[in-house]
Amino acid sequence: MTITQEPRQIRDRMSAGDLAGLAQTLKDLPPVEIVDLLEDLPPREAAVAFRVLPKQTAVAAFDQLRTATQADLVAELGHGHVADIFAELDPDDQVGLLDELPARVAKELLRSLHGEDLQAAMVVLGYPQGSVGRRMSPEYVHARPAETAATVITRATGLASVSETIYTIPVISRDRDLLGVVSLRELLAAEGDREVAELMSPAVGARATEDVEEVARRCLDHGILAMPITDDENRLVGLLTIDDAARISQAAAVEDQARAGASEPLRRPYLLTSVRSITRSRIVWLLVLAVSATLTVNVLEMFEATLEQRVALALFIPLLTGIGGNTGSQAATTVTRALAMGDIRVRDVVRVASKEARAGLLLGGHLGLLGLLVASPFYGTQLGAVIAVTLLTVCPLAATVGGVMPLVAKACRVDPAVFSTPFISTFCDATGLLVYFTVATLVLGL
Repeated sequence: MTITQEPRQIRDRMSAGDLAGLAQTLKDLPPVEIVDLLEDLPPREAAVAFRVLPKQTAVAAFDQLRTATQADLVAELGHGHVADIFAELDPDDQVGLLDELPARVAKELLRSLHGEDLQAAMVVLGYPQGSVGRRMSPEYVHARPAETAATVITRATGLASVSETIYTIPVISRDRDLLGVVSLRELLAAEGDREVAELMSPAVGARATEDVEEVARRCLDHGILAMPITDDENRLVGLLTIDDAARISQAAAVEDQARAGASEPLRRPYLLTSVRSITRSRIVWLLVLAVSATLTVNVLEMFEATLEQRVALALFIPLLTGIGGNTGSQAATTVTRALAMGDIRVRDVVRVASKEARAGLLLGGHLGLLGLLVASPFYGTQLGAVIAVTLLTVCPLAATVGGVMPLVAKACRVDPAVFSTPFISTFCDATGLLVYFTVATLVLGL
């Protein structure tokens, strides 16, 4: 049976009401393929398929689904059917799902937790959204400096089924102060009576209140299997595993890419997303850009008399505004990426502005010379000079603003992709036209 045949066979069995055949078809598939199928099916059909899975398979598959797909299954099946499966999730995954659900459903699911499960979930829920504390696992295996390797290995073996990872073990004091980390490999390779203090190494950790995307990137950059997360007093509160860091980083990249294109990321695969949802993800941005475009109209009204005297000026408006907008967007994209990679910080704003201004000046010089050579034979040297001077002015302005805006957004604790797109579009259009008509008035004597 091929992957492309499975969704069709599942739909056929659903249409025929053959739930026994459906269960048999899914039973023969590994969890990773079941996850792919559930992601590719519409919510109602995915719920039917999920319902006939054996419990252990359902738990394994549910844990690997995207949070949006998990929320769709809860909405279709009801919180009662997934309560047991919800209890099997790691606390950080539980909280991620709760954030995705309506408040009433989230409360019902939270009520289904008891004892240590509820306590662990509440620890994660206590941190603000967007912080790494919200995505860490509070269930971990720990070690003390004076303990032997054999003691810690025994503890890790006993807690392996309830801890998200045992490969990196934080070393803590009796007051839970983070002292270092020791790997399971080092413990297994060491003599059983060797103390942890002799084996541990310094820990690369993070504060629970730090931005989750920055911590995830740091975790991936250093290749840390599990990063210790501490409170403000350096007491260990949880771990961020490298697989969670990879998912966080991937989700952030998808979100930034969508917002850089003036839309919101889709919660579900494109073909399973309704036209209404796609429209909703784009309409807000289009309205913002439409409102900002009124500033461009006002600029054109200011220079209406200038346009009447030299109609040919109107021919180059799309060219100049397009080049200005693209120059600003290129700078914003480059700087946003550099921010995400940790190459620059907010304090580097002056250096970024200087670099982008010089790059914009060089771009403007090349494009201005090209504009002068192309426009002069057809519209005269004076109009060619207007275009050249405008490009020489607009490009460094647009590049500087485009490079600085992501840093300003970061300083204001706003997503750079959200803040930059509408502002750069408005600024480059309006400023480009002001420069263009001002230069035209001076050069052409209008």
